[in-house]
Amino acid sequence: MENLSRRRRQLLSYLGLGVAGAGVATALGVISRRAVPETTIAPSSSSSSSSTPAEVASSNSSLIASSRGLPDFQGISQWLNSAPLAVSDLKGSVVLVQFWTFACINCQRTLPYIVQWHQRYSDKGLKVIGIHTPEFAFERDLNNVKQALQKHNITYPVPIDNEFKTWRAYNNEYWPHLFLADRQGLLRYDHIGEGAYDTTEQTIRKLLG
Repeated sequence: MENLSRRRRQLLSYLGLGVAGAGVATALGVISRRAVPETTIAPSSSSSSSSTPAEVASSNSSLIASSRGLPDFQGISQWLNSAPLAVSDLKGSVVLVQFWTFACINCQRTLPYIVQWHQRYSDKGLKVIGIHTPEFAFERDLNNVKQALQKHNITYPVPIDNEFKTWRAYNNEYWPHLFLADRQGLLRYDHIGEGAYDTTEQTIRKLLG
């Protein structure tokens, strides 16, 4: 698992997601084809049948029609900054779920944006859930995670997914990976790696609508 995970993280860095963001991924046509799980959001009828979810999400029309509900949180050993939550508790809110781990440099670079969106839109109905799924043994240490929350000013709920059960429920393969669900709990957007911050924020605003 660790060797495969390391290769996945290195792939994101190699493709330049830490430098050029989503534009590089879309131009290369690699991330959207290889990294978006097949069971993620289906393109709407107005989208090209050859477009993948990530490519559609990166276009001007970023919202994607979907009948897939937000998977529930599974195997969480502890919740930080929150009492335990279930997906049913989040109905009526726009939900941003991000898979991350604190030592991942790509994750670290996305955190200021996630924190800002939480601060800016939480009173308008946005709920941020930062699922911490570790890659290395020291990332499993709860005290290390708590220190990372303080360092990055993270006050939104952070479930500890040390057993990768929620990770698997989302068919996830990469850090960082962001999902957005609408107020009905349907997945409408996802993005892998760094970048696309303007598109993601615009999508949040549309879903809050």
